[in-house]
Amino acid sequence: MKTIAAVLAVAALTAPVFAQGRGGRGAFGAPAQAAEAATPANPAAPAAHVEDKTSATKHSIEIGGQTIAYTATAGTLTLRKEDGTATASIFYVAYTKDGVTDLAARPITFSFNGGPGSSSVWLQLGALGPKRVAMDPEGNALPPPSKLVDNEYSILDLTDLVFIDPVSTGYSRAVPESTAANFHGYTSDIQSVGDFIRLYATKNTRWASPKFLAGESYGTTRAAGLSGYLHDTVGMDLNGIVLISSVLNFGAISFDNGNDLPYVTFLPTYAATAWYHKKLAKDLEAEPLEKVADEARKYAEGPYLAALFKGDTLTADERAAVVKNVARLTGLSPQFVDESNLRVSMQRFAKELLRDQRKTVGRYDGRMLGEDRDAAGATPDYDPSYASVQGPFTAAMNQYMRTELKFDEDMPYEILTDRVNPWSYREFQNRYVNAAETLREAMTQNPALRVYVACGYYDMATPFFSAEYTFDHMMLDPKLRNHVTFGYYEAGHMIYTQLKSLEKAKGEISKFMNAALK
Repeated sequence: MKTIAAVLAVAALTAPVFAQGRGGRGAFGAPAQAAEAATPANPAAPAAHVEDKTSATKHSIEIGGQTIAYTATAGTLTLRKEDGTATASIFYVAYTKDGVTDLAARPITFSFNGGPGSSSVWLQLGALGPKRVAMDPEGNALPPPSKLVDNEYSILDLTDLVFIDPVSTGYSRAVPESTAANFHGYTSDIQSVGDFIRLYATKNTRWASPKFLAGESYGTTRAAGLSGYLHDTVGMDLNGIVLISSVLNFGAISFDNGNDLPYVTFLPTYAATAWYHKKLAKDLEAEPLEKVADEARKYAEGPYLAALFKGDTLTADERAAVVKNVARLTGLSPQFVDESNLRVSMQRFAKELLRDQRKTVGRYDGRMLGEDRDAAGATPDYDPSYASVQGPFTAAMNQYMRTELKFDEDMPYEILTDRVNPWSYREFQNRYVNAAETLREAMTQNPALRVYVACGYYDMATPFFSAEYTFDHMMLDPKLRNHVTFGYYEAGHMIYTQLKSLEKAKGEISKFMNAALK
């Protein structure tokens, strides 16, 4: 079992702590691969012969009372320099509806997960694809072995789907592998995924199709970056972007000395999690979740933010008031809040909330419970909400590849890997990654572009208030603000593991896509 430290090293949102400094069209002008290839970590390597490999199989599924026949294509596309030299083999799984005669009328959605270091398995076999991993209704793992079932909430009835594994995830590899670090950076990752999208659209004659991106976790950062790269460099405009568990501004989630913003943006999620575990005062427990979250929002953006801004100049009475209110909204003891200097990080909250029960709560999903060897420790040993999905999704994907997709490959399918560490941000200095500006520019230059943001109330990796803060500070033109819509779910980071949230997401994403196509 991975410790939480190991999971955080490869899971969503931990590596990036510097700012995205796009600054207009020129930021993607110089090929990031070429710039990085000259470093000592990426020595020159001999050219390798690489061929694309595909397996196409026929299937059908019933969605909304409609039987849809489709082709599943598992395969690789090779990225090459203009002289034909291969640089990477990108693995993907595409689901395309059969019998479509006018591809220009059929939308296509390119989807990926986060990490950095995650394959696209989570959205593919959890939310959007025609198969999903069977879980219990609340998102807990069933006894092994895991199994796949038809996903009646797939969006295949609305759009063709292409699930992309970035370099070093899934079966995707650099060519040769010794050059993998060339792709493990914010800009080079966006470039390689964007080039895959261009190549796939070209080879499959999909340039005329309406186009969407769907990303989760760091995949939302990638999607925002791609909105700029595809427009500026590839010349491809998008109709819509679905952001699931969004993080565009890493300053809003990075618990660093001197950065008080995350303590503000996480507070409503702490309140929601404490409410779920019945750790709040009786008057708050009697309120619906949405009202509790809203009260925490108002306190966080008002008195709490002002108090943290004052820092050590707070009077004793002001400090006591903050201690009382933060304790009331988090279920933590006033003593713990006071001893934490009014600032409780996510890991410390996850350990402290249910310490009296010798339990921890999940990072990806605050509803999930863990048990540590040492109840007196400062942080959890592991994330129980990741542990609940790691095994089922890994086993299901490996079985699915050979038995249904007929794709035979002996190398390991990297579900969530540390192959991409350390993640490179050598192009950024002294700032947090903030892809929101790229998205703002893309929405400004392509005013038809719409964005849907799905948030889980119990997500302590990418909290909902952080997403709200980011979009509220994008400086988006007022006439474009209604092109961004939010959806809220009584679930965690992987909103789709809870059955009722998956059903709700299908309805809201369908509504969003239909609106984006008008």
